[in-house]
Amino acid sequence: MADMRTPLGKVRGLGSAHEGTDHFWRQRLTAVANIPLFLFFVGFLISLNGADYATVRQALANPFVTLMFGLMIFSGLYHMRLGMQVVIEDYIHGEGLKLALIMLNTFFCIAAGAASAYALIRLAFGG
Repeated sequence: MADMRTPLGKVRGLGSAHEGTDHFWRQRLTAVANIPLFLFFVGFLISLNGADYATVRQALANPFVTLMFGLMIFSGLYHMRLGMQVVIEDYIHGEGLKLALIMLNTFFCIAAGAASAYALIRLAFGG
């Protein structure tokens, strides 16, 4: 069967959605980034199991820990947004509903990220 793409389309590697594989690779990149970030998070939780509030706050005041938690929040929420977008695009067929759900998905991730970042900053800098 003949390839129906234009020469420019072949060079760019874009499909009918005009996005190419960019979305796919961003999701895979965040998945790989989440592995060490979430392992650090679980290890941190295990190491502070049973600790009091002051000890946890002191541990979170470490700039490295705060940075790792911030990266985990950003990467995890971005990965979740990308994954939910794929689910919405695949299983919701009405264009209006699809657009509304994608917008809600984005707004939810922004709100969850803002709340998480606020809590992390309050704990890290004492508040």
